[in-house]
Amino acid sequence: MDLQRISALFEQRREGHTLPQALYTEAESFDFDMAAIYGQSWLMAGMECELPKAGSYISMMVGKWPVVITRDKEGTIRAFHNSCRHRGSMVCALGHGTAPKLVCPYHRWTYDLDGSLFAAGRMEDDFDKSAHGLKPIAIECFAGAIFICLADKPLPIDDFRDTLTSYAAPLNFKGMKLAHESKLVEHANWKLVMENARECYHCATGHPELAKTFPVGMSKHFDAHEDARAEAFAAAMDKNGLPHTPVEGHWWQVARFALNEGCVSISENGQPLVKKPMVTANGGDIGSMRWAIDPHLFAHATSDYVFMFSCMPVSATETHVLSKWYVHKDAVEGVDYDVDSLTSLWTVTNAQDKQLAENNHKGVNSPGYTPGPYSADAEMLARRFTDWYCDVSRVYIVTHGK
Repeated sequence: MDLQRISALFEQRREGHTLPQALYTEAESFDFDMAAIYGQSWLMAGMECELPKAGSYISMMVGKWPVVITRDKEGTIRAFHNSCRHRGSMVCALGHGTAPKLVCPYHRWTYDLDGSLFAAGRMEDDFDKSAHGLKPIAIECFAGAIFICLADKPLPIDDFRDTLTSYAAPLNFKGMKLAHESKLVEHANWKLVMENARECYHCATGHPELAKTFPVGMSKHFDAHEDARAEAFAAAMDKNGLPHTPVEGHWWQVARFALNEGCVSISENGQPLVKKPMVTANGGDIGSMRWAIDPHLFAHATSDYVFMFSCMPVSATETHVLSKWYVHKDAVEGVDYDVDSLTSLWTVTNAQDKQLAENNHKGVNSPGYTPGPYSADAEMLARRFTDWYCDVSRVYIVTHGK
């Protein structure tokens, strides 16, 4: 990887503008992004409720890297590189599962849920099993969510932990269950997918279904401006002990905001999609609690469900959008909720965004592409994402370009 050339591309970026073409389109830029961004950042892997008992595991990809997350016999959640210490095969197939031990399908090397090597057949007498456990990955669990970082020295996470824990506490995320998940393949660079996900400039025309309940006209950091309705919402949240003021760090944001008038959920008609709510405060009218972390995620929690959007790059021209829907653990499918109804709005929205991102990528490939300016009002979060990406990339280049 030519870090000097990559550095030169970042130097070409004009303040307040999108990126130079090569940072969106070239394979070398993708390799840089995997090392400098996804290899160094905190990523949300899911919710603790996805590991309901000892032996539960989640096997997933972080870009091109396989990861497995387990709950061991003591209830501790751990994360490991999903690569056998024998000859490197993936130990766990992708998806959710439950097993008393993790067994590599190639030569049956067997690992305990804490990552230690339990058995390795036909090895020499002096073979040291203790030196061949699965390699651990940094993990933090708080507010009912799971965060992992593949870096050797992860960035501090304390400020985000404190804020998300405070905002999420009334919703009791540990008391949820995973109702549905999906994967959408988008033929676009991951940064274009995320820039699209960080703004609603396009929402009024691009997402007419979402716009019925979601306040697509908000500016900057979910700023509804000072009006009587916004003030009434803030007062109601204060009365019910629900934090709502937008808070942000370098790589994260958390806020709670009101939905459109008469709407209590992000749904096609603004009404709850789940009869068993997660919280009943203010009659269930608590708006949406949104949190977002760079480089890959946003999530919304209303009183009746949580939606998680995660962007995972596969190549310079392909991105996988992973979506998850969570509901109260006691909600019964077919009685308290219907999966098709629960997932319909965000599925339609994701499909619309896929078309927009893929069209964007085709246009960026044009020899006529020139980086354009962001709207300070409508695209503040998109610009914030790109500024963050450039900041983190420059730091990586300085520390690894020796």
